[in-house]
Amino acid sequence: MPLTILGLSGSLSHDPSAALYVDGRLVAAAEEERFIRDKHAKGRMPYEAAKFCLDFAGIRPADVDAVAIPFAPISLMEPARWHYAKRYWYAPDRALDALFNGNRRYRRYRGRILACLKQLGFDPDRVDLVPVEHHLTHASSAYHCSGFTEKTAILGIDGKGEYATTFFGYGENGRIHKIREFYDPDSLGGLYGALTEYLGFEMLDGEYKVMGMAPYGDPNRYDFSRLAKFENGELVIDTGYANVIGLRRYKENGKGFYFSPKLIDWLGPRRQGDSADDPYIHYAASMQKLFEDLALQMLEHYLGDILRETGRLAFAGGGALNVKLNQRIIARPDVKELFVQPASGDSGTAVGAASWVSTARGVPVEKMEHVYLGPAYTNGEVIAACERHPSQPAWQKIDAVPQRIARLLADGQPVAWFQGRMEFGPRALGARSILGCPSVPGVADRINEQIKFRERWRPFCPSMLDTVGPQMLGSHHPAPFMTFTFPVREAWKARVPEVVHEDGTARAQVLRREFNPRYYELMQEMEKLTGNGVVLNTSLNRRGEPMICSPTDALDMFFGSDLRYLIMEDVLVTK
Repeated sequence: MPLTILGLSGSLSHDPSAALYVDGRLVAAAEEERFIRDKHAKGRMPYEAAKFCLDFAGIRPADVDAVAIPFAPISLMEPARWHYAKRYWYAPDRALDALFNGNRRYRRYRGRILACLKQLGFDPDRVDLVPVEHHLTHASSAYHCSGFTEKTAILGIDGKGEYATTFFGYGENGRIHKIREFYDPDSLGGLYGALTEYLGFEMLDGEYKVMGMAPYGDPNRYDFSRLAKFENGELVIDTGYANVIGLRRYKENGKGFYFSPKLIDWLGPRRQGDSADDPYIHYAASMQKLFEDLALQMLEHYLGDILRETGRLAFAGGGALNVKLNQRIIARPDVKELFVQPASGDSGTAVGAASWVSTARGVPVEKMEHVYLGPAYTNGEVIAACERHPSQPAWQKIDAVPQRIARLLADGQPVAWFQGRMEFGPRALGARSILGCPSVPGVADRINEQIKFRERWRPFCPSMLDTVGPQMLGSHHPAPFMTFTFPVREAWKARVPEVVHEDGTARAQVLRREFNPRYYELMQEMEKLTGNGVVLNTSLNRRGEPMICSPTDALDMFFGSDLRYLIMEDVLVTK
């Protein structure tokens, strides 16, 4: 009988998701937000995502050998709860709770997952529920999915799991060894999140906006070193300013933030509105620089020797989506290859928990080479959605889709591109994308203003042929998931200016044909028409909404924007 492991994340936090491994093969994975149309689906259960995974694979609940969850009880004998209590001394209710009732959240997590499983048709009394420590699931999602066979350094940076915030370890012969962890409130991810709130964005959502704003500022204008230090192997956040709880929080209109009034006294009022202006662009640049510098110091201290030995690094946790940090890691001479889990945030812990349990039970998991793991829809289903949509879309079934759409793009038209199985993780990679021609002046501004309704300074990313990647980026490093930025070569900056960010870099997807043949063929057609095998690619959604999942979602978004063309499989919708 095949070994079938279902991973479920979420329940008490954000980005609930489900992932299904059958005999080491990841057959399906999806985020709950896509089905229920609630971005990040905070506090929700991964019911619809799990139902999709089981239905897609034709797996009954009784056929599932184990359900893995990325949250585990933490013993009082370990340092985590004591560290938390000591560092949060100023909030004695929280400190004492950590010592005397420190696994309360785990018990709630477990109870809610069992309730979800019952709703899915599992027998809660018979299900084999396996808790895995949160940062071990991040580590597993990075190492076990990397395909690396050599000894591999493993790094995890996020806000926090149960108590841990940062993980250093290594993988060897399929086993993960923990070297060191840091604990809340000493969290580099938490600090970045707190400054994200100060800069006017939502924590757990706007960190990539801060990263996008940073190149417009001067990182040396303000010294942020007082916020955090890494000395003698210890990371210490100054909780006088950030990562604060209870009465120490700054409040505005009744809402509490993860920074203190002391931060406001130092830097001035919290940023409001959509503009990227002085001094906030410099604050963003200073925070980004501090994050990069401290992360690189920690990496060298704990993993430098392993990197010099093997050159392989696997990275996960929300901090792994910081593409500017990843660019600097790749630049290290001792790094031969960096694998960043494409769903590095908490949605990826469903994959991590399931891969951990599968490996522990003797079935290694396959290398993660693509993320096309969600639902797909037939032409018949697309047409049925068009027929019943209240906006009565004008549609036609067309031939030669890559050729027809490439012509529209080359003529300067943005196109919504809905093809095959939906992506897992936060990046649109050519399944649910809005595309443009990167050599057409102004196409990025048009998409920002009229289609996505988002900030003007937000960058766009290029997808490119694997034959183009080394020419444009000057690097042969694998980049299938848009998890790295690369400096764009001078000759290409003028050829594809709409996908080059303010600092001369691009967050690139370099595509191999086998993983998305139709998208690859589209870029080949673009190369024939424009000389550049590159498209501008952004996620198929509007500001504040999850990425599109179904044809109906796509039509709703299409008629709520200035898009004129939507291609779903072979069905072209126009207005």
